[in-house]
Order: sequence, then structure tokens, then C-alpha cells
Amino acid sequence: MASYLQGDAGSQIRSKPVTIPVLQGMHDKGEKIAMLTCYDASFTALLDRCGIDTILVGDSLGMVCQGHTSTLPVSLQDIV
Repeated sequence: MASYLQGDAGSQIRSKPVTIPVLQGMHDKGEKIAMLTCYDASFTALLDRCGIDTILVGDSLGMVCQGHTSTLPVSLQDIV
């Protein structure tokens, strides 16, 4: 889960996690919320370090990365 604040010259400083209440507050204030999709744990870790507000991890890797015609063959082990 991303957690960051903007420091001097746009540098990112980690703070507390971006939780549902934090996202609700961002929405209420009209702030933009960044979300990206990733397909496995290693890419998730990379996006988390980049300060993305929300990360969608799903079974779409079955079609995008593994070449299946549906997401049904994807297991949790494939994602993790």
C-alpha cells in the first residue's frame, strides 16, 4: 500500500499507508487518485515504491502475460 508525502523539489517521503479513509478524504477534497494495474508481486512492490495511491492486482495476467483466452486458469500462486 503506497504511503508518501511530497518533500522539497518533488522528492517523495514515506509516511503512513494510504487507507480507505485516506482515499475517501482525497475524494472528498477533489484530489486526484492514481491507480495502476499490475500482474504479480514484484511489479506490485515496484509500483508501491513509486508512490502510486492504489494498486490493482488481479487475474488479468492470465490473458496479458500468460496468453490464456480467459482468466479462469490463473491461480493465486501465479499472482504471488
